[in-house]
Amino acid sequence: MINNVYISGTGYNVPNRIVTNDELSNYMDTSDEWISERTGIKERRYIDSEMGPSDLAIPAVEKALSNASLTVYDIDMIIFATSTPDYYAPGSGCLLQDKMGFNNIGALDIRVQCSGFIYGLSIAEQYIKNGTFDNILLVGAEVQSTAMDLSTRGRDVAVIFGDGAGAAIISKTNDDKGILSSHLHSEGKYAKELWLETPSSKLNPRFSDDLIKDGSHFLKMNGREVFKNAVRRFPEVILEALNSNNLDVNDIDLLIPHQANLRITQMIQKKLKLDDSKVFSNIHKFGNTTAASVPIALAEANEKKLIKDNDIVLLAAFGSGFAWGSTLIKW
Repeated sequence: MINNVYISGTGYNVPNRIVTNDELSNYMDTSDEWISERTGIKERRYIDSEMGPSDLAIPAVEKALSNASLTVYDIDMIIFATSTPDYYAPGSGCLLQDKMGFNNIGALDIRVQCSGFIYGLSIAEQYIKNGTFDNILLVGAEVQSTAMDLSTRGRDVAVIFGDGAGAAIISKTNDDKGILSSHLHSEGKYAKELWLETPSSKLNPRFSDDLIKDGSHFLKMNGREVFKNAVRRFPEVILEALNSNNLDVNDIDLLIPHQANLRITQMIQKKLKLDDSKVFSNIHKFGNTTAASVPIALAEANEKKLIKDNDIVLLAAFGSGFAWGSTLIKW
């Protein structure tokens, strides 16, 4: 019998340091009004000490385990989505396994940037559906602040991103609930519209003083191209999920989109004609946390009891790659 697969627990963690738009104006030519109008972001969180995504993830995982009434010994596999790993090798999932005392279970890092959590959900679902595992820990965690060019040169990117971690426990169930379907896409011709060029294995040496001077180690974004594609792909992949399950927009109880930019979310909402109560947003206080964005938003919505049993919840993301996807869930 094929198991249904559901999210049995959620949790999130953000650093204590709050970085306001006014603080950023001390480092670059910007203002609270300029940032708010273009992004909807008022503040974001930065780490305030040496810390990697595996460290940020620990409190989020503890909350998710507690929410699911499970312990580390109940987890059969770790999937860790991040674009800012602690190190190039080994993966952050292995570091988390050691730091939290999990059994010697598999730990898989995936790198699909803003869509990482959606991709990770799809992977976890298959492992559980085919009977390989019962409970999988899925983490999305990022430390973006150390990759930001906090100067006027890097302003368009630096004002958007923040640090954080979200976690979910993916489990089997015989109840009539869980993941209904996932839908994944990519279009690599846009790779350089949102990318981090160096360090690169194509270069020898991979890093140099000249590269640092050029700023190629900072994240770069063509905001206009990202926006144009995001407002097209988000509605497409949301409708794809609904159509695949013979549902329509009116059946959505809560849409949780990747927190990329409030203007993008508002455009999606307008195209789909969704009420404010059906679209979750927390970008104003956390910024864009990349792979952590969707699980943080999901955990916060769950914590606030905005999701009820049998609700139709739709998760959707779009980001670097370009890669995008959606997951439809009966809660």
